[in-house]
Amino acid sequence: MVQKYQSPVRVYKYTFEMVMAAYEKRFPTCPLIPVFLGSEKLSEYKSEDESLHIVERSCKLNVDAPRLLKKIAGVEYVSFIQKNTVNWKERTLLIEAHNETFSNRVIVNEVCSYRVHPDNEEWTCFEQSASLDIRSFFGFESTVEKIAMRQYTSNIKRGKEVIEHYLNELTAQGVKHIPRWTPRVTVATTETMPENSRPAMAPLPDLRVESSELLAHCSTKEPLTSLCGQETLPVTPDADKLDADYIERYLGQLTPMQESCLIQLRQWLQETHKGKIPKDEHILRFLRARDFNIEKAREILCQSLTWRKQYQVDYILQVWRPPQVLVDYYTGGWHYHDRDGRPLYILRLGQMDTKGLLKAVGEEAILRHVLSINEDGQKRCEENTKVFGRPITSWTCLVDLEGLNMRHLWRPGVKALLRIIEVVEANYPETLGRLLILRAPRVFPVLWTLVNPFINENTRQKFLIYSGNNYQGTGGLIDYIDKEIVPDFLGGDCLCNIPEGGMVPKSLYQTEEMLENADQIKLWTETIYQSATVVKGGPHEKLIEILEASSVITWDFDILKGDVVFNIFHSKRAPQISRKDSASPLVPLPIGNNVQLIEKNWVLGVDYSPVETPLICREGESVQGSHVTRWPGFYILQWKMHSPWSGSSNLPRVDDVLASLQVSSHKCKIMFYTEVLASEDFRGSMTSLESCHSGFSQLSAGTTTSSQSQSSSHISR
Repeated sequence: MVQKYQSPVRVYKYTFEMVMAAYEKRFPTCPLIPVFLGSEKLSEYKSEDESLHIVERSCKLNVDAPRLLKKIAGVEYVSFIQKNTVNWKERTLLIEAHNETFSNRVIVNEVCSYRVHPDNEEWTCFEQSASLDIRSFFGFESTVEKIAMRQYTSNIKRGKEVIEHYLNELTAQGVKHIPRWTPRVTVATTETMPENSRPAMAPLPDLRVESSELLAHCSTKEPLTSLCGQETLPVTPDADKLDADYIERYLGQLTPMQESCLIQLRQWLQETHKGKIPKDEHILRFLRARDFNIEKAREILCQSLTWRKQYQVDYILQVWRPPQVLVDYYTGGWHYHDRDGRPLYILRLGQMDTKGLLKAVGEEAILRHVLSINEDGQKRCEENTKVFGRPITSWTCLVDLEGLNMRHLWRPGVKALLRIIEVVEANYPETLGRLLILRAPRVFPVLWTLVNPFINENTRQKFLIYSGNNYQGTGGLIDYIDKEIVPDFLGGDCLCNIPEGGMVPKSLYQTEEMLENADQIKLWTETIYQSATVVKGGPHEKLIEILEASSVITWDFDILKGDVVFNIFHSKRAPQISRKDSASPLVPLPIGNNVQLIEKNWVLGVDYSPVETPLICREGESVQGSHVTRWPGFYILQWKMHSPWSGSSNLPRVDDVLASLQVSSHKCKIMFYTEVLASEDFRGSMTSLESCHSGFSQLSAGTTTSSQSQSSSHISR
């Protein structure tokens, strides 16, 4: 498996010329990097005006690996080829390095760049990316990869320290400014100029260390050691990139590999969900929930984003108004914050009449209420991050079980609780920083046995359970929240404005029929989206009848599983839903809600015609667009399974065939919404489309529309 690394943008509050001067001081030898053994210049090029300088070197690094591994490999050092291109006119430095030793077994590539900060020309930005592919290494591939990952992260930090050391050294020597490159007036006059009047040239940075560090870890088959030093300072040079100081300030301390995972997943979302990117802290929660496994985190994050969009979760805080019964009898509420600055939510579960609430408002209303609490919790975390000046990404929940008894183990109530836990675990991972369970009675182990299997292991490790009054005193509640805010019902002096609960009057109960009718607007059915299945040979098609030309067909769909091709056709004939002959084994039957409209005897170009170029949509992508109709009649939106080699006259590649075989049961799933608008009411793609509101309002710092115009249509992905 190829290991990749992508750094955040690191910023020096020094000019490009100062950073290059500090960089050059690391050579020819550098005591701060003992693994560097030396380098040999292979080639050098300077432009006539000396604005461009290219140097290629072979660098040697000591192999920082176990002795046994060195002996098996038969090497004491490894070689890297490094090409440094400095452009003094543009004020950029590009470093490209790859391994020479074991290049047939291991492929290591690293690219580093220094450039002027886009908003402040007195500052310098640094970025770095690397990849490691261990194809074979004497049967020690896994061991070498682990060694490489560990050493790589340590060398990233070392590279940063080296640059900081030499910048401080330059400052101590009184060097605070180095003139920029300026073009010569003429070549002839330069030769006769006095030495002190010639154009100042900043010295060329020698980058041997970088390729050497890279080299050493390459030989151990590691994703290269950080070859370039960096310094993190408070700026965000590019809107679509993450700055190192921003990460530390708003997301917390991350290892270099954790930063890389965040950046890689974020880039994937930018490519596939343009205009609807969740906030960085939300992405980070899903990465933490899967131990920074990018593939696993991406899977559960996409499922959650689809869930939020389908059920309009982003608007719960704006549209949800809890029934008065919940206001009066739901015994939970926010109460200041804990000692770490996390918002504190208190739930007096023992005083809550769960059976009465379920009979009075139904399961869906309670679920909505819990989701609104979680959404509110995320907002409070953001507010506390600003207030305390450090990342606050989770909250603390205090659950008081005083009064819990067998009445709370009513089966429908436990079932509702398990469902709520399942939804919250799937869509709000790593939002619970700590759970304090106080005054747990004897019946608690029974409840714990029921809910424990539904709680993630990472979440369970955050539970602290106290029975009786042992939460009082040292090691108890006051270790986690200030004494001044301990609620009065727990023996403190702080008044807690949380409903005391009690039994819900039976006069407020609703009949089963009333609850069933209320559930017609429940969360799980209140959606403008439809789901469909696409099978091999069985596309899903949506019919739209247009009575007036220049009407606008808009669409918004997500690819939940598999890859599909999206087409739009026009026909003057009204299609009929085809009735499949179940006796024919050659004709696939529709699966689930698969609908097919284009009849087998229809001829393309005669009975129906395409009005848009086919659009290939990949799994996980979100696609929005519109088409301005030219003629009245019937328009068919079609989603069909994509074959990697379809439309190609060449034979399919082996990789494409293998990829197609990996699609389980040859089935794709989509979720879509369409709408027809009068042209005068249409003010641009998606502006009138209700589904565009699912821009993760609670999760996104801002949303934009990324679009590509196609003749009379507008498609954005």
